[in-house]
Amino acid sequence: MQAPLNMRQFVKALESRGWLKRVSEEVDPFLEITALSDAVMKAGGPALMFEKVKGVSCPLAINLFGSPQRMALALGVEHLDEVAGRLRGLLELELPSGGLWSKLLSVLPKLKELKAFAPQKVKSAPCQEVVLRGEQASLDLLPILTCWPQDAGPFITLPQVITADPDTGKHNVGMYRLQRFDEHTTGMHWHRHKGGASHYRRAKELGQKLPVAVALGGAPASVYAACAPLPENLPEYMFSGFLLRRPVELVQAVTSELLVPAEAEVIIEGYVDPAEPLRVEGPFGDHTGYYSLADDYPVLHVTAVTHRKDYLYPTTIVGIPPMEDYYLGMATERIFLPLLQTVLPEVVDYHMPAEGVFHNLVFVSIKKDHPGQAYKVMNALWGQGQMMFAKILVIVDADVDVQDPQRAWWEALNHIDPQRDILFSKGPADVLDHAAQLPCLHSKMGIDGTKKLPGEGFERPWPERIAMDPEVERAALARLKAWGLVTPEK
Repeated sequence: MQAPLNMRQFVKALESRGWLKRVSEEVDPFLEITALSDAVMKAGGPALMFEKVKGVSCPLAINLFGSPQRMALALGVEHLDEVAGRLRGLLELELPSGGLWSKLLSVLPKLKELKAFAPQKVKSAPCQEVVLRGEQASLDLLPILTCWPQDAGPFITLPQVITADPDTGKHNVGMYRLQRFDEHTTGMHWHRHKGGASHYRRAKELGQKLPVAVALGGAPASVYAACAPLPENLPEYMFSGFLLRRPVELVQAVTSELLVPAEAEVIIEGYVDPAEPLRVEGPFGDHTGYYSLADDYPVLHVTAVTHRKDYLYPTTIVGIPPMEDYYLGMATERIFLPLLQTVLPEVVDYHMPAEGVFHNLVFVSIKKDHPGQAYKVMNALWGQGQMMFAKILVIVDADVDVQDPQRAWWEALNHIDPQRDILFSKGPADVLDHAAQLPCLHSKMGIDGTKKLPGEGFERPWPERIAMDPEVERAALARLKAWGLVTPEK
């Protein structure tokens, strides 16, 4: 199955499967679209195409990634594990010694298959069918949502924010929200740990403005890649090319040397001036389910807006989980499992449940064969990329299905002595963690929910789980079906 190359292909594929609903009645981008979409998301409903949005002439698409099936379709597979399988195949070669995440990932761009998917530059592109500069380059063309009552204003929520390292020219693509201040400026919500923020700091050191481009739409794989936790040495558009099984086409922006995705719906071009005072951005109803607090951030000045003649506006909302972003996170969980297992081969699986909003809770199952192994895994995970933000790690045995949080908690809570099996540590916190001791710094808790070994000081016998005799269970199930007490599917 071929992954969609742009949003219109994606919409067509969703619609052909009955996974997208068109709404022809006029809707308001101020709160109403969020209220409508949130109810649909919580009910496990379809993607939505609002064809008539108050104040603009373009349609708005939302909840495009809002199920495992739609997320898989976005990446051109039947199941997300297929992508993990392709990545696992790339890793079956001799790797640098040391087992360090950075060393492992440093080889990925050098692999022949990935290099074949390096982006290709083109001279013209659909995203530049209409070019608006200066005063004409107005954000009023877009149905930017004000999502929640206490939001500071409308926010662009599904962008690919493109910057380049001022020294090397190497591009970074990240998904950072943009608060619309007026028709020509937005906030630039760069967290200090992100690539765009690093480019901003370097531009400030050099005393120069930093060009920025914001892509809306394009290949769904590129939208996903913008929020995937990729290392600096694996370019986002190379990774999205790997997902697409063909190179992403890029075109030069009209007011800078940045390269932008040719198949995007809209490109917002501009710059951030590090010499300019920061501006208050937020609050914003965030994926934690709480409002992230107002803070000072750089300002993006718009120099141009380019778009397709018949463009649409892809967006999303975040809030109390589960939301659409949960399924984007699920893709990361499935796709990056092979990389995690290369660094920690004892890891069987891991899961970030919706209630943990990615960084608050992670279940990890391991093949345990020596004392203290659960603590080894905890400390190693806190040193791996964005896993450094994980607030609570729960380690369980290999035969525990961590995709079932209720089962995982039952196992872990049965197996712990709190004084013995809980480890506290300290490290970086997600900027959005409002409970952190200090901004970007918090404590962490690791729970060893594995069976304890004699080498860990446990000398008593470990009890067996209760389980029915298989033959008796099969016979009983057959009788229950005959009596109509369980359905045949059971």
